[in-house]
Amino acid sequence: MGGSKVFQIVGYKNSGKTTLMEKLIESGNERGLRVGSIKHHGHGGPLDSSYVNNDSRRHNLAGSIVSSVAGDGTLLIEAAKNNWKLDEIIHVYHHFDLDLILVEGYKQSPYPKAVLIRNEKDLALLDHLTNIKVVISLIPIESNHRVFFQEQVDEFIDFFYSWIFLELTSSK
Repeated sequence: MGGSKVFQIVGYKNSGKTTLMEKLIESGNERGLRVGSIKHHGHGGPLDSSYVNNDSRRHNLAGSIVSSVAGDGTLLIEAAKNNWKLDEIIHVYHHFDLDLILVEGYKQSPYPKAVLIRNEKDLALLDHLTNIKVVISLIPIESNHRVFFQEQVDEFIDFFYSWIFLELTSSK
């Protein structure tokens, strides 16, 4: 296919990224989309098969067609390489004929993204990241970006899929 849309969920550790990914994957499936997911293991240390049973397993249980975790030179769809770049993983995923690839992490990558904000310290992300489409926050904030509060996650998901359907239909 090669035309899969890519969208990132970024934020610091324990900001709710995996929970939001699960909801987006489930909702995508309910809407008839083929969704894949990529998890960035940015906390250091080597990956092993036990790591797959955590967040990427949650992606699978939510209905991801294909999921992987990448970090410290390893991509667990068990394929070793010196360093997996997000673009290389996405290239592999295009062979699965997906409509949507959801990426958890890879803050500095250029794809459209939602930024999760837990506290005032996290606000610095908004100054350093590119292609922010939406902010999901636990605290009241002022931003030039569309903001949803944590209790508005269902509204965000509806907004997201309205936007992504427009993107998918305009690219065909």
